[in-house]
Amino acid sequence: MNLDFFSAFIIGLLGSGHCIAMCGGITTMLTSALPASNKYQDQQIAVNNQASRLLPTNKASLVVCYNLGRIISYSFIGGIVGYTGSIAAKNIGMPLASLRILSAIFMILLGLYLGQWLMWLNRIEALGKRLWQYISPLASKVIPVNSPMKALGLGLIWGWLPCGLVYSTLTWALASGDMYTGACIMLFFGLGTLPALVTLSIGFGSIKNSLVKPVLRKTMALVLISFGIYSFIVAYQQMF
Repeated sequence: MNLDFFSAFIIGLLGSGHCIAMCGGITTMLTSALPASNKYQDQQIAVNNQASRLLPTNKASLVVCYNLGRIISYSFIGGIVGYTGSIAAKNIGMPLASLRILSAIFMILLGLYLGQWLMWLNRIEALGKRLWQYISPLASKVIPVNSPMKALGLGLIWGWLPCGLVYSTLTWALASGDMYTGACIMLFFGLGTLPALVTLSIGFGSIKNSLVKPVLRKTMALVLISFGIYSFIVAYQQMF
């Protein structure tokens, strides 16, 4: 397996606690109505209020299709970003090593963000909210989620939710300098987020309680920071 793909998978695993906070409610319930304000907090309240509409017999297929749609969106965005990196490398002459330095910095910032020591990635998420304002209303077309196709559609939409974890991993797709590799990096990242979200959706609430514990969250954050520092050193040596 390509080292970048494996790294993206590990990032998805280590960021599981954050994934549960952002997507856990929609994954377990899969019925919501996006309010006019489009604020995430209000969305989560709406998800909780609509939980009773979910049909247990369809839950497994809805969860699978929702996550499939989410990962498809990640891969699509990764392909776009990877292609952008290739343009920067070929037409502008920007060394890929410099993009890898950028991705390493974002990995360090991600660790600080997940550990709640430095929340600079909130500013990056704020930029994504502008695009989200145009995309999120589309969810009203697939709600209530009462079929696999609607669950797939909701996943495709939710994959665009502003998220510092996703944005940080996208810098790795950018540094790949290749559309196919960028898409695969985000594919493996999405696969890395699956274990926590799927086990949570089928009733293992203890998973959530474990992943959001401060000690485990900070440990995962420190691992990401260490990985970011290592990646920075490697990219710096390649550049100079």
